[in-house]
Amino acid sequence: MHSTHLLLEEPIRMASILEPSKASFFPAMTKIVGTLGPKSRSIEVISGCLKAGMSVARFDFSWHDPAYHQETLENLKAAVKLTKKLCAVMLDTVGAEMQVVNKSEKAISLEADAIVVLTPDEGQEASSELLPINFDGLSKAVKKGDTIFIGQYLFTGSETTSVWLEVSEVKGDDVVCVIKNSATLAGSLFTLHGSQIRIGLPTLTDKDKEVISTWGVQNKIDFLSLSYTRHAEDVRQLGDLYQTQIFAKIENIEGLNHFDEILQEADGIILSRGNLGIDLPPEKVFLFQKAALYKCNMAGKPAVVTRVVDSMTDNLRPTRAEATDVANAVLDGSDAILLGAETLRGLYPVETISTVGKICAEAEKVFNQDMYFKKTVKYVGEPMTHLESIASSAVRAAIKVKASVIICFTSSGRAARLIAKYRPTMPVLSVVIPRLKTNQLKWSFSGAFEARQSLIVRGLFPMLADPRHPAESTSASNESVLKVALDHGKAAGVIKSHDRVVVCQKVGDASVVKIIELED
Repeated sequence: MHSTHLLLEEPIRMASILEPSKASFFPAMTKIVGTLGPKSRSIEVISGCLKAGMSVARFDFSWHDPAYHQETLENLKAAVKLTKKLCAVMLDTVGAEMQVVNKSEKAISLEADAIVVLTPDEGQEASSELLPINFDGLSKAVKKGDTIFIGQYLFTGSETTSVWLEVSEVKGDDVVCVIKNSATLAGSLFTLHGSQIRIGLPTLTDKDKEVISTWGVQNKIDFLSLSYTRHAEDVRQLGDLYQTQIFAKIENIEGLNHFDEILQEADGIILSRGNLGIDLPPEKVFLFQKAALYKCNMAGKPAVVTRVVDSMTDNLRPTRAEATDVANAVLDGSDAILLGAETLRGLYPVETISTVGKICAEAEKVFNQDMYFKKTVKYVGEPMTHLESIASSAVRAAIKVKASVIICFTSSGRAARLIAKYRPTMPVLSVVIPRLKTNQLKWSFSGAFEARQSLIVRGLFPMLADPRHPAESTSASNESVLKVALDHGKAAGVIKSHDRVVVCQKVGDASVVKIIELED
């Protein structure tokens, strides 16, 4: 398995490019987050998405009500049982999002060089001359010459479905704009984004707080995607969300300026390239991606990249630029790729996930692990912590002996995430050992959260062990759990006879890394 990995610096043989991609149980080490919506909420389509490689389902609350999303979630649970594929749940907040209110849902045609007025009077009917918006402070935030972008759900980048406006004057609470390109806005929801304009809306709206405390808590969500995160304080103000991990979504210059402190506070980062692509000059977008992914990688926190195959919303194949973009996100160090409109309202949700997975798998073959490993070790410095030392040693050993898989016993998931941080070229099977907990009234096992939360980390594949086997128990019980893990690996096709496997586990107070060779 290891021998298929090339280094990007080596000349790539043309023959290897012409070889057909091999299907495997783990479609790619890089994870795929799919947004569930009108085109992807039936049990049948969700099952297809899970089989194609989706490991996190995103629920976007910037449209539709909790009852609608609950119905979708019940279908997801049914699909998980049907396919026997684990899937985590991500709740995406609305945040400081400006929206055009189009109650009639009639298509609105906008002509280049014509005038359109943005008004906070939501009672008005949306038309080609007047667009009501949900924010009354826009006239105070903009000045003549500023640019504003409007599009459905997210800016598709297509000049016919999203529009670019230039502010010509401010009249009281209204903003008068010149339309820069002809477009047709269809549907009930258009997002509005002001390029490099500070918007005085709260990061967490009252609606967001209500959704988190009701829908989020009841459904024990695994991840919360905090839209328009601008400061570390935005993450802190969420308080204790039990075991839910908070992913800060960086969408504008303000979030970019406070990136380091946000990264310190959040459990992971989502690079919202749609909005960032508007706030940043085009020539700077790739620089931000590379710098942000490097920082996330070194901190050992998952980084998610969005907006990769927009054209697949309506087409079966991505453009050449998009296919290259997905591969570069993997080579830059992304843990996961997030699909938005492509799966939410796209015509080919399953095919999109499958295509992105195949591109990720091919890019992983040429990922320069050796250089990445040295860079990470250098960044961590000396003396290393006990866990960091064990994790890096396990990866080094696995690469030296050409192990087919690393098996890590963990109860909190931290040890497995640290191993994944060093980006081994082989899958890391994270055996999550449930812990018995009590609140003085009843006993319960932890572990399901930890298992699902590794579904967004590159290279980590969780397996929930039998709770009767504690993580730090006798060698006999550890051996029986190891046998179950090895059988799982064999069934998945990642372990074969005579393969070497690196095992990382705790024995008493000591952490042990051992290499085992499988017999027939």
